[in-house]
Amino acid sequence: MTADAEPHDSKGHPGPGAQAAPAPPRLSGVPADRRRAIVVGASSGIGAALVRQLAAEGYRVAALARRRAELDELAASCADAAARAGGAVIVREHDVTDTDAIPALFEDLVRELGGLDLFVFAAGIMPKRGPEEYDTESDLAMIAVNLAGCIAWCNPTANFLRTQRSGTLVGISSVAGDRGRKANPVYGTTKAGMNHYLEALRNRLGESGVHVCTIKPGFIDTAMTKDLDSKPFMISAERAAAAILRAARGRANTRYVARIWFWVMTVIRCIPSFLFRKLNI
Repeated sequence: MTADAEPHDSKGHPGPGAQAAPAPPRLSGVPADRRRAIVVGASSGIGAALVRQLAAEGYRVAALARRRAELDELAASCADAAARAGGAVIVREHDVTDTDAIPALFEDLVRELGGLDLFVFAAGIMPKRGPEEYDTESDLAMIAVNLAGCIAWCNPTANFLRTQRSGTLVGISSVAGDRGRKANPVYGTTKAGMNHYLEALRNRLGESGVHVCTIKPGFIDTAMTKDLDSKPFMISAERAAAAILRAARGRANTRYVARIWFWVMTVIRCIPSFLFRKLNI
């Protein structure tokens, strides 16, 4: 079960037969001076879809990813809609494994945006694994991006939002973090660790007015999922982004995307371990 991205981003495009994206959830009384967002992992897929929807709603959005050409293309595609709504897209080339650069980069972006109201961590990698493949170097790279990168960005974000006593922090995790699946042990481990970390942040920030939202996508139409044999309940990146914004604005603690994955994973979590290890799910 996959959730997000090709290396460092959430890569995806609606495939043939994919359902059309719903209209972006509309803002409900959010003043223009509180429409400022950072999206990490933004050059494609879920991250890019979030940038497009936020810019079209009048947000000033900082879009970060490793691939500058894709970011520039994204910003150009958003320009007209953003201008009509009073928004803008700021791009920064960034590798989330460069954790030393994050504190200063975060401060610069907040200064350029004029504040921060919404932060989304959408970066992630999931290298393919053979059934008998054990690759420590690749596994540690997954941990560096998916989990360490998330922590390195969310820590300064959480502290900033705590001091202003408002804002929303969103982490895009995966249904893969709910059980220890044999197909890709370390990918699921990074997502399980991300879930734990985000819940702890939510509890820590609960009295400060800051909300932390954990998103658990199932199969999203992305480059990561294109070679999979089975992709039940697949949705487009645009539909996923719209659902994520609804969850964030509704102050959901944890939201499965699409919602049917709540029921699927409730069943999967209840399967006894001695049976689960025999299943290829």
